[in-house]
Amino acid sequence: MEEKEFILTQEGYDKLEKELEELKTVKRYEIAERIKVALGFGDLSENSEYDEAKNAQASNEIKIAELENKIKYAKIIDESEIDLKVVQVGNIVKVLDMEFDEEIEYTIVGSTEVDLSQNKISNESPIGMALLGKKKKEIAEVQAPAGMIKLKILDIKK
Repeated sequence: MEEKEFILTQEGYDKLEKELEELKTVKRYEIAERIKVALGFGDLSENSEYDEAKNAQASNEIKIAELENKIKYAKIIDESEIDLKVVQVGNIVKVLDMEFDEEIEYTIVGSTEVDLSQNKISNESPIGMALLGKKKKEIAEVQAPAGMIKLKILDIKK
């Protein structure tokens, strides 16, 4: 089975590594302490504290495995190779929503770095896919539930 490549900026990669380290050290220690305390309560068959701690341990280990996989298959974008002529991952794209005559700025990122509160959209999202490969002044069409959205590319930065 071929593994999926995870496209990341250096900042996103560093953030994943930091989170992984936190889960492997601090979080594992905290959960181990919870299990130790819960074991002190005796009978495990009716020990909800023990069950909760074991569930937290399982969740933590799953998250660790997911992060390790993302880091293993990470493709870090070289900022020096980011082109400003065509939209690609790592670009900040200023577009004009032609229906609402509204300017919006999106940062195109890999799927693990999405943050809609900061307008960081995935290269795999409908808008991200429509913008990729387009040049300034070109129009990207996005099929949305409410109909076709037309976005005119005003600027491409990094």
